[in-house]
Amino acid sequence: MKVLVPVKRVIDYNVKPRVKMDGTGVDLANVKMSMNPFDEIAVEEALRLREAGKASEVVLVSIGSAGAADTIRSGLAMGADRGILVRTDERTEPLGVAKAIAAVAREGKYDFVWFGQKGVGYDESLVGPMVAELLDLPHVGSVIKLEVAPGKVTAHREIEGAHEIVESTLPVVLTAQKGLNEPRYASLKGIMGAKKKPIAEKKLAELGIPETDPAGAKTRWRKLELPPPRQACKLIPADDPAAAAKELVRLLREEAKVL
Repeated sequence: MKVLVPVKRVIDYNVKPRVKMDGTGVDLANVKMSMNPFDEIAVEEALRLREAGKASEVVLVSIGSAGAADTIRSGLAMGADRGILVRTDERTEPLGVAKAIAAVAREGKYDFVWFGQKGVGYDESLVGPMVAELLDLPHVGSVIKLEVAPGKVTAHREIEGAHEIVESTLPVVLTAQKGLNEPRYASLKGIMGAKKKPIAEKKLAELGIPETDPAGAKTRWRKLELPPPRQACKLIPADDPAAAAKELVRLLREEAKVL
């Protein structure tokens, strides 16, 4: 069985994003980029499936500029077998990305398509379900545990106030949530070996998708801005519980204005 894992190149989670002066987007100049943390969880789970003998190959795919190849190399260093870069220098809307990934998935005939739950930054959580719809495959999101049996999977997922267990046939599209596993660090041997692993490069046109996808014209950013800075926390001495409670009520009424 084969596993496809889409990986996204995002601003490193240790870096504070900057917005462009005109508010039209995020400033990526001289910013450290890395693999989306949720995608690292998906890569790790795919590798564990292969190591358990339940998958034969782990393939990574990324949609983006030449820099996305570095993101693929990071996954290859973790242990993935090969990569596919769908090259485009244009900002592609989620539906356009989903169409490209679905086309790659059709060509490779994969049994599992493992997504990260969401891409940090815009937090849209759209591409995984869209790919499942385009491929007419079952989709299970927010997976925190997976059991694989011949021809089917049992996925555990946390929902509000409950724990849900879902069975699905293969092939299937899954999205990985925090808690599913702890991604491994790439070893020095893995980093060196990743340089020799193949990354095939494709263009959107080769997948039957126009460079300017019709889906991309449906939305436009009007303005992007950072949230206001958080106010400093106020500590209330707890030596006298009655006085502390009285002060808390006063602050909630007069400053926070929530009472």
